[in-house]
Amino acid sequence: MRGLWRASAIAFTIAGVMALGLTADWDGSVRAPMRSQPSGPVTFERIRNAEGEPGNWLTYSGQYSGQRFSRLASITAANVRRLRIKWIYQLRTIDTVETTPLVADGVMYLTRANDVIALDAATGRPYWTYSYPVPSGLALCCGRQNRGLALMDGRLFIATLDARLVALDASSGALLWSTAIADPADGYSSTAAPLVVKDKVITGIAGGEFGARGFIDAYDASNGTRLWRFQTVPGPGEAGHETWAGDSWRSGGAPTWTIGSYDPSLNLLYWGVGNPGPDWNGIQRAGDNLYSDSVVAIDPDTGALRWHFQFTPHDEHDWDATQVPVLVDAPFNGRLRKLLFTANRNGFFYVLDRQTGEFLLGREFALQTWADGLDNRGRPIVKPGTAPTVGGVVVAPPSNGATNWWPPAYSPDTGWFYVMAYDGRGTFYSSDTEYSYARGAMYLGGAASDEDPSNAGLSAVRAIEPSTGRRMWEFPVASKSASGLLATGGGLLFGGSIDGYVFALDASTGAERWHMSVGGAVMAPPIAYATRDVGYLAVAAGDAIVAFTLD
Repeated sequence: MRGLWRASAIAFTIAGVMALGLTADWDGSVRAPMRSQPSGPVTFERIRNAEGEPGNWLTYSGQYSGQRFSRLASITAANVRRLRIKWIYQLRTIDTVETTPLVADGVMYLTRANDVIALDAATGRPYWTYSYPVPSGLALCCGRQNRGLALMDGRLFIATLDARLVALDASSGALLWSTAIADPADGYSSTAAPLVVKDKVITGIAGGEFGARGFIDAYDASNGTRLWRFQTVPGPGEAGHETWAGDSWRSGGAPTWTIGSYDPSLNLLYWGVGNPGPDWNGIQRAGDNLYSDSVVAIDPDTGALRWHFQFTPHDEHDWDATQVPVLVDAPFNGRLRKLLFTANRNGFFYVLDRQTGEFLLGREFALQTWADGLDNRGRPIVKPGTAPTVGGVVVAPPSNGATNWWPPAYSPDTGWFYVMAYDGRGTFYSSDTEYSYARGAMYLGGAASDEDPSNAGLSAVRAIEPSTGRRMWEFPVASKSASGLLATGGGLLFGGSIDGYVFALDASTGAERWHMSVGGAVMAPPIAYATRDVGYLAVAAGDAIVAFTLD
C-alpha cells in the first residue's frame, strides 16, 4: 500500500550529527546575542498581514486564518526530490516533541517541554536557551508536551505545564514577566501555543480529565495582567448553564487545550472546546453540556460570546472539538461567504458561516458508526446502543478520534481542505459506581481502549472539497499517524508519519513526490520559511528539529 514505508529509520545520534557538520546546543548555555532583526519587531500588523511575508512563520498556524498555507513556491513537484537535510538541532529530551517553530527575520524560536530556544534559522546554530523549572507532581493527562509560542513586539510568550503564562525578551531570552493562569493543584496545565491579537495574549487551558472547569483567557501583553476570562462551562445565571444537571458544571471539563484562529475583518476569535467530564459516563451531567465539544466565536476585546456551534452534544466518547478552525472566504452555494472549516474528532467534516455560526454542511470524512448523519441544523442523529456500557460497546471513531489536535491545512490554489484522518474503532466502558470529583484526581467515569482488537485501523491524508464534503483523494500512512499538514504555493502538501518519515504529496492528486526517513516519530506539522534567499522546510521529529533545503 502506498505510503506505508517499511525501511529502517536513521538514528541521528549526537556523534552522527557532529560527523555531518551540523550544529546543536549540547550544554544548553546562553550564547552570544543574535543579530538585529532587519524588518523590525513583529507587530500585530505584521502578523495580520503574514501572508505577505512567506519567508517568515510568525504565528502557530502561519496566519491567523489557520490555513497553514505557505506562498513559498521554490519547492515543486519537479524538484522536491532534491530536498536534503541542511541541519539538525538535537533537543536532548525524552519528552514527546510536538513543537511548531516560529521564524522571524532569520531567527527560529521553538520549545521543548517548558524550555524556549532561539536558533539561526539558516544553520541551526543556537543563540540562547531559556529553561523554565517544572515542578514535580503535576497532574498531566498526556505527558510533558508544549506545542509552541507566540511572538509580538519583541516578546515571546509560552504557556507552561504548571499553568503559567511567561513572557521573554525575544533577543536575549531574558524573563520579562510571569503570571499564573490557574492552580495546577486543581488539575490545570497548559500545553498549547498562545495567540496574540492586538495588545493581548490569548490562551486556553488543559485539565479536563481532572475535572478542571475550562476557560479562555486574555492577558495584557505588556505586563501579564488578566483582562478577561470566558468560561466554557457556564455558571449559574449564564446562558447555557441549564444544559448541566445539578452541580455537574463545577467539574464539567470542556478544556481549551489547543490554539484558535482569528478574523481581523470581523474581529472575532474562533476556539475549539474539549469534551465534558467525566469522559465516559454522562449520567451525572444530563443535558447537552454547553460549551463542550463546540467551537465558540468570541469578541477579543471583551471576551463576550458572539455565537457557538456544538458538534457532539452530551459527548460520552471523549471527542474533543479542539481542532484548529480554518477560516476561508469562498463561494458556497453560489454566494461568496465567510466560512469556517473543521474536521471534527467525531468523524464529520463541517462548514459553518463564521459570521453567524450557521450550519451549512456536514459530511463524514472518516469511519463513524455512532450517528445516522446530521439534521438540518447540524445536530447528530445518534444511533441507539452507542453509549458506553459497563460491559463495553464498540464504536467508531475510537476515543483518540477520527482526527485529533494535529492541524489540518487548506490550499487556496486547489480550494481543498487537507486532514490527517484515522479509521478505527474503540471499546467504551462506563463505570457502574457513583463518580465523585476529587481535586486534581482523574475524573473519567469509565475507560476506553484506543483500538478494538478486531480492527487495525487506517491513517490517511485526505483531501476534502469543502463545498460538497466530497473526498477528492487519500494517501495512506503508518497506522495512527499524528502529523499536522502544510500546503504550499509549489503545489505540494507536506506531512509526516509516526514511523519516522517526512513526505511530500501532490496537492491536486495525492501522488507521492518525495519521502525521507528522519529517525523519529513526526508528531507535529511542518513549516516553510526562507532566509538568506534560501527556502527551507522544517519539522520536529523524534527529539530533534530537522531543516531541509534543495541541494
